[in-house]
Amino acid sequence: MNLVRPHAAGLVLAVLLGGMHLLWATLVAAHLAQPLMDFIFRIHFIRPPYVVEAFGFGTALLLVGVTAAVGYVAGWCFAVAWNALHPPRRA
Repeated sequence: MNLVRPHAAGLVLAVLLGGMHLLWATLVAAHLAQPLMDFIFRIHFIRPPYVVEAFGFGTALLLVGVTAAVGYVAGWCFAVAWNALHPPRRA
């Protein structure tokens, strides 16, 4: 079994989660988030209960930064756990 490099796994998850939230912040800034969220709820037979607030640049930076940091830590922890549970085979 191959080892997973914790730093690489952390970066992958940080980019994935940070990127998803960057996309969400972009949708909020473009005033497209509320119609999208309403649509998603309605196709799941749910009355939309949430209202998207006005875009704030500082809030968007915090959202992307925190989720990227959480993604990095989670990816790093998953890689360390994977490596501990799947030691490399000796030839």
